[in-house]
Order: sequence, then C-alpha cells, then structure tokens
Amino acid sequence: MLRGLTTINRYADDVAAARTWYAEMLGVGAHFARQDDDRPSCVEFRTGGFEHEFGIVDSRFAPHDTAAERGDPTTYRAVDDLDGNLRRLASPGAEVHREPAEHGPGFVTASVTDRFGNVLGLRYNERYLRVANERA
Repeated sequence: MLRGLTTINRYADDVAAARTWYAEMLGVGAHFARQDDDRPSCVEFRTGGFEHEFGIVDSRFAPHDTAAERGDPTTYRAVDDLDGNLRRLASPGAEVHREPAEHGPGFVTASVTDRFGNVLGLRYNERYLRVANERA
C-alpha cells in the first residue's frame, strides 16, 4: 500500500529566496520549478542517495488547517555529520530548534527552524548510512 518517500513539502512566503537559500545549503539546484504570476510557486530539489524530493511551496497554497495547528511531525533527513550540518544550517539564518539528542548508539537527532519558519529534522543513523553505502 505505502511505498517509499516521494516529496516532503514545506512552505515559504518568498519561494525565490527559499530556492536560493536551499540551493546553497544543499549544494544542488532545484530540478523543478513551477511559475505562477511571474514568480515561482513551487520548487523541488532531489536530495540524498535515494534522490527523495524536498519541495518549497508558496505559503498561499498551505491548507487552512495547517500542520502546525495539528502538531506537525518532524521529517528527518539523514546526514553523515550531524554536528557539522547543524552548524552549517544555523549559520546563515536558521535557528537550532532542538539540540542533538542521542537515542541509542549510532542514532542521534536534532532540528533547525529555517528562516522561512519550517522545522527540518537531521538524523545521524549508522544503519541508514550502511544500507545507503551498500546500494551505492
């Protein structure tokens, strides 16, 4: 019934600024952009070894019953270096949302709030990295 992760969407009032910020942070440009009224309304990036999509959508398209009102679950992205990525994201305008927390050997999470108000989870997971490296 449920297959793999496809796209995680977050929202921004200024999609063009978000595209620039994320391209710099991710080290890759958006592979897709939709224009609406001469401005981007949605951009998507392919990230990680499985090329999952990370999308930024114009805030005007956010549902009225926003995820924040329902207790938005944090989506975690795998990273090789949690502390390094946390510092890198926090330096150009994001803020640490949750400090690193170890949940057992080889499993650490943290999160940041980007400058557009979205929470991004970071997760160092030795098992995930081992499986990803075996598939590479």
